[in-house]
Amino acid sequence: MTPPRTKKSSQPPTTRARLQSVIKESRNIMRKDAGLNGELDRLPQLAWLLFLRALDEVEVERQMKDPEYVPAVVGRYRWCEWTQGDLTGPALLTFVDEQLLPHLRELRGSGRAGDPKDTVAQIFQYIANRMHSGYLLADLVAQLDKIDFANADDIHTMAHLYESMLKEMRDAAGDSGEFYTPRPLVRFMTEMVDPQPGEVVLDPAMGTGGFLVEAFDHMSRQATTTRQLEAVQEGIRGTEKKSMPYLLAQMNFLLHGIDRPSVVQTNALDVTIAEMRNNGVDVVLTNPPFGGEEEKGVQGNFPSGLRTAETVWLFLQAVLARLDTKKGRCAIVVPNSVLFDQGIGARVKKALMKDYNLHTVLRLPNGVFAPYTLIPSNVLFFDRGTQQDHVWFYEHPLPEGRKNYTKTKPLAYDEFADCAAWWGGREREGRRETERAWQVPVAEIVESGYNLDLRNPNRPDDLTHRPPAELIAELIETEREMLTLLEQLEREIKDFAL
Repeated sequence: MTPPRTKKSSQPPTTRARLQSVIKESRNIMRKDAGLNGELDRLPQLAWLLFLRALDEVEVERQMKDPEYVPAVVGRYRWCEWTQGDLTGPALLTFVDEQLLPHLRELRGSGRAGDPKDTVAQIFQYIANRMHSGYLLADLVAQLDKIDFANADDIHTMAHLYESMLKEMRDAAGDSGEFYTPRPLVRFMTEMVDPQPGEVVLDPAMGTGGFLVEAFDHMSRQATTTRQLEAVQEGIRGTEKKSMPYLLAQMNFLLHGIDRPSVVQTNALDVTIAEMRNNGVDVVLTNPPFGGEEEKGVQGNFPSGLRTAETVWLFLQAVLARLDTKKGRCAIVVPNSVLFDQGIGARVKKALMKDYNLHTVLRLPNGVFAPYTLIPSNVLFFDRGTQQDHVWFYEHPLPEGRKNYTKTKPLAYDEFADCAAWWGGREREGRRETERAWQVPVAEIVESGYNLDLRNPNRPDDLTHRPPAELIAELIETEREMLTLLEQLEREIKDFAL
């Protein structure tokens, strides 16, 4: 077994400024390489190399604590081995492309969720070295080797920097049709659901792991014993369909001290409802894909009367199945179409309100996901149990004087202070109607065909004093709702004809 390497005494402390300098220089090096075009190439390249660098430190630390621990990556494939010699140029490219990456893809562990060998193999299944110059790759590796992940404070500092890189990755991904949940919304949803040590938290569409990291931090703050801290580690579950977000999530977990997450790279919808129920969890925090479509094989995993190609409805059904426990609870981001959809949508909402208590609908203003999409969105909060006789709605306002969120002026966590104060804690006690909050009898919702697209009755709706841009946005949204309903009717007619 390769002994842990000793840090050079001349290596200076990894301060935030030094880390920023290392990352800046690393990106400057990558800009010179002809194989990397834009951030969607550079950041993934940086991410998998950083992952191997961080993994090496984590495994060195585990070996020091447990002499019987066997690293996932051993011998000449360890970062501390192949980066310390004179390997450069074409020889380095040959080693990375023909030996290192194939070896990492072929690692085999126990098959249990969280096994580090299986995790590494999953991560590198679709990873490729995109750099064309072995000399520039050697320079990049030398830069990243300056980062010290061994110290907890350094890891905390690197986590902040990594989150800024994730944001840039998300900004770049927005151009290709993907968008991610703003951190303030993730934090608010997590705090309102309030997962506790010992509970199992799932994100079935985890992306880069934001909800799971937030849940881990939230539960860790509640833990008071070593056993509770271990339970927090054991309580993280997640799935992600795409390889690059999965890699970024694993890096995110490493940097935040989540070293045994039970997460897999797979389509969470690619199992039957019965299998989902047999693998239940206590909490689901998620923002499933909007507007996606699933193939017939995936649709076949769902009850015949509730099959649809629309991803969001399949995910909502999957969440209900996963929360088939006495204390199950959920916060899920959904587009406006979920609120007003009839047909299969109404049937899914009926199932939701039959076995679960939909207690709160948080209506978010336009632009929360700007600049990636202007689709209006909402958060559904529900618990396992009997539906109460009313549903609360809360309309989250834009900051005063603002017409929209933007890339430079995004949603801020402090804006949720009024809603958090109104919420009433874990038991939701003392809620009252305000200019922003109102309740609707469940009987009215049922009578309307489970329409949840309800306007705030406590806010003045004087058209003469409303901004033209707001009126236009409302008209566009109305037209969008009509188009969605017509498309839904067209699909149902086609399905009936088959």
